[in-house]
Amino acid sequence: MRFKPKPFTKPVKFKCKFCLDCCKGRHVYLTLKDIKRLIDAGKDPQEFLTISIEGNKIRFVLSVREWDLGCVFQDPETGLCTVHPHRPLICRIYPFMVSKKPLGVEGEKPIETKDGRFWLYYDENCPGINNKEGEEITPEQILKLGIEFERELEETTIDNVLDIL
Repeated sequence: MRFKPKPFTKPVKFKCKFCLDCCKGRHVYLTLKDIKRLIDAGKDPQEFLTISIEGNKIRFVLSVREWDLGCVFQDPETGLCTVHPHRPLICRIYPFMVSKKPLGVEGEKPIETKDGRFWLYYDENCPGINNKEGEEITPEQILKLGIEFERELEETTIDNVLDIL
């Protein structure tokens, strides 16, 4: 199941169904705060931290299991996240997405903020979206997390990460 974007313009209910899809085959960027939070939770960075070179930037990404490309923190039997209270910010955002560019999806419209122009989406394929038992999630909540993620990601440098290792 791949991400099928639907414009996120009004609140929707969401409750994770532990389908395991979002925890497999994804490039999960880590911020300095994510890395520190996981280390403080007793996790060894050698077991979860991978370096990715993208153009002239070094990014830190969550390691995956070789046998199924699943997140190293996801229990493959239950689907549960073994670090859920300490999970990375990007994992807290999913199945929602904040973009600085439109994706060309019908019904999308930008949100203007002091931080820029953003388009919000959610994954229409996610079985937890529109779950009657779910928590109501607003576009404003996700936009705030998305802006926070962008700021944290830009502040995450090799020197900062080396300082906490």
